[in-house]
Amino acid sequence: MRCLAFTVLLAAASLSAVPAQAQSLLDYVGQCVPFARAASGIQIYGDAWTWWAQADGRYQRGQKPRVGAVLAFAKSAKLPLGHVAVVSRIVEKRVLMVTHANWSRFDGKRGRPEQDVTLFDVSPRGDWSQVKVWYRDTDGLGGSIYPAHGFIYGTPDPDASKQVRTAKPSPELTSKKPDYVGSLIDAYAR
Repeated sequence: MRCLAFTVLLAAASLSAVPAQAQSLLDYVGQCVPFARAASGIQIYGDAWTWWAQADGRYQRGQKPRVGAVLAFAKSAKLPLGHVAVVSRIVEKRVLMVTHANWSRFDGKRGRPEQDVTLFDVSPRGDWSQVKVWYRDTDGLGGSIYPAHGFIYGTPDPDASKQVRTAKPSPELTSKKPDYVGSLIDAYAR
């Protein structure tokens, strides 16, 4: 009986990761991982800090941004579970826009998605290994620098032992009129 109850509870928890009633991806409330999976189509599970290693041998990975790719943040003191964000626009060589969930606070609570927010590469070599992220509470780039592993692309690794399908990003990944100028100002004017 306990086994059945546990199975039912586990099934209910997995179904609640992305609300079935949501009219839009942007209605989601929750953690960054289920949101990134739904937004990017990349089928990786588990804590955000594990995505980079899990993608090895399944999805192609690299240090250059592509729209629809997931940037995997490393585990750090400020991000003990890591973070994942989906590239929604490439603004210029060191400035991106990402769509992600559970970063800024809305009405004092985390969990909401944010579309087309600025991400700035501050790494010495320009390899996206250190980034600053726009933070709603400060209405600009936060002061923290976060370590990142790199980008997980939605294309299967040709040498993969397990076959995965090519990921299809959500059409809601980016807005119709992103603020490119605002993104550049966020990155370079502070």
